[in-house]
Amino acid sequence: MKRTLSTILFSLACGLSAAAPAPAPVRAEIDALLARLQASGCQFNRNGTWHSAADARNHLLRKLDYLEDKGKVQSTEQFIALAASGSSSSGKPYKVRCGAQVEAVDSAAWLGSELAAIRAGKRG
Repeated sequence: MKRTLSTILFSLACGLSAAAPAPAPVRAEIDALLARLQASGCQFNRNGTWHSAADARNHLLRKLDYLEDKGKVQSTEQFIALAASGSSSSGKPYKVRCGAQVEAVDSAAWLGSELAAIRAGKRG
C-alpha cells in the first residue's frame, strides 16, 4: 500500500512538473525573437505556402503554447528546434524570404541569426 501511494504521488508530481511554461528569461527571448520576425516584413513558408510574418508569429505562438503545456521549452534554442524550424505534421522545414531576396533560407538559420543579434544587443 505504501509503495502504491508513493508511486501515485511520484506520477502526479512528474505530471504536474511537465506542464511548466518556459522560464521567464527564455520566454522574453522568444517574445523578442517573434517580435523581430513580425517586424521584419519577411515572408514565412509553411508546407509550400507563403505567409506574412505576422501570421507566422501567430502560428509559432500556438506551437509554443502547445510545447509549454508539455514542459518542453527550457531554452530559446529548443523553441527554434521544436517549434520554429519545421512542420510537425509534414516534417518539411520552414523557410524565410526577406525583401528582394530570391532564395529562401531555413527558418532555423534565420531565427538563429536573429537570436544571436538579440543576445549581442543589436537592434532589429
